[in-house]
This record gives sequence, C-alpha cells and structure tokens, in this order.
Amino acid sequence: MEVGNYSVGLDIGTTKIVAIIGKKNEYGKIEVLGIGKSKSLGVHRGVVNNITQTIQSIQQAVEEAEMNSGLKIGSVVVGIAGQHIRSLHHSDYITRADSEEVINEDDLETLCNQVYKLVMLPGEEIIHVLPQEYKVDGQAEIKEPIGMYGGRLEANFHVVVGQVSSIRNVGRCIKSAGLDLGNITLEPLASSEAVLSKEEKEAGVALIDIGGGTTDLAIFKDGIIRHTAVIPFGGGVITEDIKEGCSIIEKQAELLKMKFGSAWPGENKDNEIVSIPGLRGREPKEITLKNLSKIIHARVVEIIEQVYVEIKNYGHEEQKKKLIAGIVLTGGGSQLKHLKQLVEYITGMDTRIGFPNEHLAGDSDSEIASPLYATAVGLLMNAVQNESRPKPTIGEMGESDTPIEEEFVMAGDEGDTTAAVQKKERKSVFDKWSEKLKDFLDNAE
Repeated sequence: MEVGNYSVGLDIGTTKIVAIIGKKNEYGKIEVLGIGKSKSLGVHRGVVNNITQTIQSIQQAVEEAEMNSGLKIGSVVVGIAGQHIRSLHHSDYITRADSEEVINEDDLETLCNQVYKLVMLPGEEIIHVLPQEYKVDGQAEIKEPIGMYGGRLEANFHVVVGQVSSIRNVGRCIKSAGLDLGNITLEPLASSEAVLSKEEKEAGVALIDIGGGTTDLAIFKDGIIRHTAVIPFGGGVITEDIKEGCSIIEKQAELLKMKFGSAWPGENKDNEIVSIPGLRGREPKEITLKNLSKIIHARVVEIIEQVYVEIKNYGHEEQKKKLIAGIVLTGGGSQLKHLKQLVEYITGMDTRIGFPNEHLAGDSDSEIASPLYATAVGLLMNAVQNESRPKPTIGEMGESDTPIEEEFVMAGDEGDTTAAVQKKERKSVFDKWSEKLKDFLDNAE
C-alpha cells in the first residue's frame, strides 16, 4: 500500500486506548488510514498504574490499527493527562547584548530555556512552556517580537507542570510496546486542536473534554492558551455512582448510562422503568429512569461546578477576559443526553458539542468524527505537524527504504553536522525535552 509519509497519534485514556494512523491530503485535511482501539486496563484517572496491562492494551490497539491500514507503526505522538497536571503563570525577561540587532528566534529560545530552569516541587517536571504576550523595552501586548529592535525582551508564560514518574511510566510503556516516542502533548491541547476554530480561540472559549477518568479544561482568549486544568473526575465516577446506587455490576451501569442516561431528571416520567437481568438465576432488577437521572445529575453537576471554579479562577467575570464563544464540550462524556442544556443552565454560557470532523477529509469514517475521538484526532494532527521535524522515521511494512526525510535524520545521526544545521528546522524547546526524556528512558534500562 503506497501512501508516502504518514503519522500516528496514540491516546492512552482511562477507558480506551486509541491508535490512529493518518496523513495530510492535497487539500491540507487529515486522511485517516487506519484506527485501532482497545479497552484500557492499567490506567486510572489518566495515570498509568499497571505497566504490564497498559503495554498489552497499547499493543492490541496498535496491532488493530496496523491491520486496518496495512502499515507498520514505528513512532507515535502520545497525549498526557491525569490529576498530577497543574499549570502556573510566570514572567521572565532577558537583556540582549546588542540592542542594535533585531530580535530573532534564538532570543525567544533563550527566554524559553530560562523558564525551563524554574525550580519545581520535588518530583515535578515542566511539560510545556507556552508564551502568551511579549514586551519589548516596556512596550506591551506584542504577539510576535521577531524582527523588532530592543534591548530587554520580556514575556508572560503559561507553564504546564506534571509528575516526572507519571511521564516516565508512559514513556516506559511506549518503549516496551516496541514503539518510538515521537512527542508528548498535553491532552487538552490536542483536543483543542481538533475541535476548536480559530475564531473561537480569538473570541475566548473554554474547552471541556470529559473523558473516562479525568475532565480536561483548556481556556483560550485572543488566540492564546490562557489556562489549563485537569479535574480528577470523569464519566467513570458517574458509572460508579450508578453501580452503587442501583446495586448492579459495572458493565450494566455503563450500558444504562449510555442508553437511558440523562443529565436532566425532569425529562423522565415516574412510570418509565427499565428492567435489568439478575445475576445467575436471580430476579431481574427494575430501575426507574427518574432515579437513574437523579444519580447522574448529582455527579455531573459536581463535575461542571468544579470546572466552572477553574473558569472563574482564570477571571472569566472580568470584562477583558470574557469568553465570548462560551463552552465547547467534547470527549466521550459529552455524549450524555441533555448535558449541553445543564452546562448552559449552571454556567450561563453558550455551549456546543465539539466534533473533530472539521480537519478530517470528507470520506473519513463517520465513527471517527465522534467527540469520543477528539483527543486521538488532535494527537494525529500534532504528529502530522511534527512530520517535517527530525525524528525517527516510520518504516512501511516490509520496506527498508527511508522516506525523503532521510537526509534530516541522517544528518542528525551521523557526524555531518554542517548538513544538519542547514537542513533541519529549529527544534522547539519541547522537542528537546522529549529527546532528553527518551535518552533518560534509554539509560534507565
């Protein structure tokens, strides 16, 4: 199967693991070549807690994707989430040696590198350093300082921090599953790539990605990411509540939630009853849909209120920081009936469900355009964007010739440093961090 360069996104979630292979078509859209998914065992609230089971689940998803596409997966872009993720704001500056020269990319990189040296709590590591606005010699609100003159370059940064051990464990699973780690991205950032439009990010929007184990939040305003948070509740706790409240097994609780669940109890009449088969020779159980909705409603309200606290922490109530585009809901949990109405009722903000179909090619499978796959599609888009950067190339099944990118990779690998300098794009600080992590994992063996 001749497809040229292709990329892979791997979403390691709490309920499912999705591997998605794709490439950019001639219209700049993402063409999905294969998808594989497996039940996620060994991940709890976005954090790996059983390495062996996680590796098996990853291998299962990857094998299915390889089978569907007829391609071999080598390098993957992985998402990271979990309750250990936190974000903070930081301002930093550099004084340039020669203010007669214009500001270039090296200056921005020096400034970013300085932020990476921030002292974190024990066991924490900086994942992303995202510049917001720059200041040049006191002149504020500059989005792109390259090409300007100035002696002092300042910037406000949004810094995303995570637990080193959790990040290492993800890397360990990828390596043990026989894959290369292409990049690590924060999951709410990946989801936002897939479901938000440029206009929404400009106007101000809060993306709420309700997954199985966590609810991720990313807030954008003026096209810049302003706030991120990971709330350690998701669809899983709703299922857990149904299981406890109705005294049924988890599988039945999940089915009940998906088929009959609603976030708005007023919708159901008192006489609407669903019968659930009893366990091995026991009487079937009868559950009223009104009770089911009440259980779901109580937990969903708790999740939304926690998210709303984060939105208020960002400062949504200030006129200047108002989120005009409101809220976009995505992830598997966003498919719950009447959730949109409940979110609007609690927050008073416009709400829509986010589908990742805008960036997909027209002939893509309708299943992939579900909010369920928003993070996976976002990770694939990230992988496609990184395709031009030097990284391990993904060989096709049974083919040993290296793609056109070979000269990038070879220049980096061999001693020909001059060619490498000319050929390769400037690496982002985050790519360097990924490489450091990969080296660490290699040495850890």
